[in-house]
Amino acid sequence: MAKYDKSDIERRMQGAVESLKGDLAGLRTGRANTSLLDPVVVEVYGSMMPLNQVATVSAPEPRMLSVQVWDKANVSAVEKGIAHANLGLNPMQDGQTLRIPMPDLTEERRKDLAKVADKYGESAKIAIRNVRRDGMEALKEDEKKKDISEDDRKRSEDEVQKLTDKYVADTDTAVEHKKKEILSQ
Repeated sequence: MAKYDKSDIERRMQGAVESLKGDLAGLRTGRANTSLLDPVVVEVYGSMMPLNQVATVSAPEPRMLSVQVWDKANVSAVEKGIAHANLGLNPMQDGQTLRIPMPDLTEERRKDLAKVADKYGESAKIAIRNVRRDGMEALKEDEKKKDISEDDRKRSEDEVQKLTDKYVADTDTAVEHKKKEILSQ
């Protein structure tokens, strides 16, 4: 049975790009974006829970986030969780709702965020190259077991390289788009 599976390799490379896009969405650009609070965890009911399991996050205005806490007893815990997430945000309590104004980004902070975007992109490229390596190893194993010919292996290696190039280019495009968004504020 052949180990090489082109669709699996493509799915894994696509997953790396999708993960990168999620990470980039969490980078603050000065505009309110609900995914900005995705990494926030809150200590409620004696355990740590993601914010989206105890509250609803919305962006009612371009420069304001709103967090509607479901249980009144958890409002201060949610406020504390947001403050301790090191996102540079200061929530203001308004009953069971927390209002979070988006502060202006300084030039220095913008450059730092652009560097973080580059790091995310590099991590995604490493993941894509690891998938390529797995594919190449599977092809060599298949050839060794006589499941495929040398010509088939070379043809498939070219396919894997083309997929790698495509997804690395997608990664570069996503990072450049995010950096432009960050730096043009």
